[in-house]
Amino acid sequence: MKLVFLFLLVTIPICCYASGSGCSILDEVIRGTINSTVTLNDYMKLVKPYVHDRFTAKAVKQFKQCFLDQTDKTLENVGVMMDAIFNSQSCQQSS
Repeated sequence: MKLVFLFLLVTIPICCYASGSGCSILDEVIRGTINSTVTLNDYMKLVKPYVHDRFTAKAVKQFKQCFLDQTDKTLENVGVMMDAIFNSQSCQQSS
């Protein structure tokens, strides 16, 4: 299960290079992940096109639950961190 979590985290930046500035699908999933008002059922509907088996579904549910267990301040800080990553020198889109 930990390996599936690792793959989820690793594929976030790979799915769309320099998100926050061009990959609306990834941006929507990230917003849904760190938004405490998005329920587990709503989140599963959001990621349904990308979840192809019950093992991945279980990992995605646990992943979202980790964020639901956090305070609003922590979730806000995750958003700030994502913005910092996507706007960093290392993650700039080439023109």
